[in-house]
Amino acid sequence: MTDTKRYLIRDTRVLGGERTDILLGSGRIEQIGADLPADGAEVVDAAGAIALPGLVDLHTHLREPGREDAETVATGSRSAAMGGYTAVFAMANTDPVADTAGVVEQVWRLGRDAGYCDVHPVGAVTVGLGGRQLAELGAMADSPARVRVFSDDGMCVSDALLMRRALEYVKAFGGVVAQHAQEPRLTEGAQMNEGVVSDRLGLAGWPAVAEEAIIARDCLLAEHVGSRLHVCHVSTRGSVQIIRWAKSRGCDVTAEVTPHHLLLTDELAESYDPVYKVNPPLRTAEDVEALREGLADGTIDIVATDHAPHPSEAKETEWGQAAMGMLGLETALSVVQHTMVDTGRLDWAGVARRMSATPARIGRVTDQGRPVAVGEPANITLYDPTATRVVDPSAMASKSRNSPYVGMTLPGRVLATFLRGVPTVLDGKIQ
Repeated sequence: MTDTKRYLIRDTRVLGGERTDILLGSGRIEQIGADLPADGAEVVDAAGAIALPGLVDLHTHLREPGREDAETVATGSRSAAMGGYTAVFAMANTDPVADTAGVVEQVWRLGRDAGYCDVHPVGAVTVGLGGRQLAELGAMADSPARVRVFSDDGMCVSDALLMRRALEYVKAFGGVVAQHAQEPRLTEGAQMNEGVVSDRLGLAGWPAVAEEAIIARDCLLAEHVGSRLHVCHVSTRGSVQIIRWAKSRGCDVTAEVTPHHLLLTDELAESYDPVYKVNPPLRTAEDVEALREGLADGTIDIVATDHAPHPSEAKETEWGQAAMGMLGLETALSVVQHTMVDTGRLDWAGVARRMSATPARIGRVTDQGRPVAVGEPANITLYDPTATRVVDPSAMASKSRNSPYVGMTLPGRVLATFLRGVPTVLDGKIQ
């Protein structure tokens, strides 16, 4: 999608630097400089807002096909645009599962037709997420969707031999296996993080070692076969330590953390409000601190939302029966500002690497995550870090309302999002 119309972004700060103007035309950045002439271009007054490369989310649940009551590709991609994203990777746990070339192509075409952001389907590792037989990895890679990320997210590829075979298979086309690290036997019936709070509440605990054991195993497997491994939603201090150790050995492993694991702790479960029920569970304040440190020092490579919409009936029920998952697309940048930028752990260039350039590289997407520079694709997010807002899920573009930040005051506001020079969001409103 490109627009013949030209746009002049007036008075912006690229990655928080000096004030400048950016001229967009024919889907690319034509000029950057002070006091550029409009020459017939539509002027967008950024009023000093920060210009970031369009954000890329490696971990989004769009629910279509099969769970259109929670989200669709169209509503989810609108939500992504409102959050400053120009590309998302749609996880495979749909109904039917995205384990064939036909299903991933369907999701890819739905995203292309919606036009709010690029939608890259993630292919399942195993048939039906069943963990017994490899899915059609090669066929999905060769499909029009050009799948390069494979994951059974929501389920762990717990069989070590099957995981090894998947890691070996994807090497042929430069793919990556993204593992949901959860040892199933150690988490049977688990409801929240195992620790002091779970003991006090009488809820079945979800031990950190269930995540850490799988990560350690898979890092060794990836090293053994010489393949790429990506670890989804890292949530514990021990996991950060294991990934740091694996990288020191030269293992080709990358990892992500979610915004909610950077901010929220298991103490919120004391409310018994299922909006705080998520997989992996919210952990301790010590884990949160380790995750922030790991993201700052590069042990954790990226922020990924794990945007997981659910209809109200799946959340407005007792804790034990409630679905796991939280909305994330429209609040991610604000949470990262609050936890990482305002605390001095990251600058805006660091945010751009972790929320745009690196996720695009991991997903093998070449036209996203590019720098804000002349000649590059005009995928740009304008963000005002001085604004504040009270989170109101009813005002979100997502079809669901299960935001854990409801009522919280968060910093920052996405003013505009441009996808190849076309505004998908202007003045904070979907176009």
